[in-house]
Amino acid sequence: MAIVIHHNPDCGTSRNALAMIRGSGEEPVIIDYLKTGWTRPQLQGLFAAADLTPRQALRTTKSPAEELGLLDPAISDEALLDAMLEHPVLVNRPIVCSPKGVALCRPSEAVLRLLTDQPTEQPL
Repeated sequence: MAIVIHHNPDCGTSRNALAMIRGSGEEPVIIDYLKTGWTRPQLQGLFAAADLTPRQALRTTKSPAEELGLLDPAISDEALLDAMLEHPVLVNRPIVCSPKGVALCRPSEAVLRLLTDQPTEQPL
């Protein structure tokens, strides 16, 4: 199984995680989710595998979460998923899938537990 990173190239944390994966000798499958979007089954599967709720995966800064009223704890998981499908940027990143598991890699060093070989150099 290849490593897959759901990546935002404009995000420093995502770029660092990608650099660590490559530094370990792996070339991951890169999914630019801002371009491809998400499907409900895809998000549900990723969140279940990473042991996350939609609320835990919600990007609350530098996203439209506050303007959309999504920070209210009364908002249901289904409503959060609906918003994430409409606004892919609402999903925090990067989410990395590897043979060792699935994780939201914030901070980027969280990716290290998903790698078979450790990077030879840490990104700056």
